[in-house]
Amino acid sequence: MQNIRRNIACLTIAGALAAGAAFAQSSTAAKPAPGETARAGATHPDLSGTYIYAIDLAPAALKKEVAGKVTISTVDHSAHAKVKEAIPNALPSTPAPSYKPEFVAQVKDLADHESKTDPVFYCARPGVPRIGPPRRVVQLKNEMIFLYEDVSGDPYRVFYTDGRQHREDSNPSYYGDSVAHWEGNVLVIDVLNFVPDGWFGENGYFHTDKMHVTERVWKVGDDLAYQAIVEDPGVLTAPWVMPVRLVKSTALAVEESPACKDEDGAKLLNNDHHGQR
Repeated sequence: MQNIRRNIACLTIAGALAAGAAFAQSSTAAKPAPGETARAGATHPDLSGTYIYAIDLAPAALKKEVAGKVTISTVDHSAHAKVKEAIPNALPSTPAPSYKPEFVAQVKDLADHESKTDPVFYCARPGVPRIGPPRRVVQLKNEMIFLYEDVSGDPYRVFYTDGRQHREDSNPSYYGDSVAHWEGNVLVIDVLNFVPDGWFGENGYFHTDKMHVTERVWKVGDDLAYQAIVEDPGVLTAPWVMPVRLVKSTALAVEESPACKDEDGAKLLNNDHHGQR
């Protein structure tokens, strides 16, 4: 009888230990793995939304004539205008990149003849950070999707926020290889592996395949703030911190851009700036 009671007690203790182990395993499984971001909105702000189209600088006014009646409407340039007020989380910026002395003349020549030398004017891809802030952000558990509108084709970017490193097998591209992490309420995107035949900004800002871009994206109320740091030891003497951009949220849907066709480039006779970005 005593042996039976002893066996029952042992079984009871073993069952309790097994139940405790199962509970511990389920509790551990419910927690995010190291480097894993909690579901969007749980610990970080949700950047999801649609934001105003802010790539091309539209005319200050649009003139329209229908059946002999002329109407002129002004255009909201707030998405393109320089931000004058202080933006929380914005870094101090520098007005222009600092090129090595041997490249200063080349930058000036490219800028002086921008409408003939800028690849974007001839349907090339703008790349990062010249493409600027996204038109739409889709924020998932450990993944971000950026959608853009651009005359050279509507690009998208998909990158992760789960702590993974850059891919070693990625091919060089205009938009580079991106991985991201959170620094407080700011999404920080690290971008490497660029093709060297684009500009990272207007005014002849060319770069090499050594360029490294750090993008910073965060919410300011309902609006989206965007800032980037460009490093390129091949041509720059120091990192360039671009001025912060603030784009409004909008209910306007993302639309497919018309096809880019280079039909007028060869007809240009002067060096007028196109003022795209």
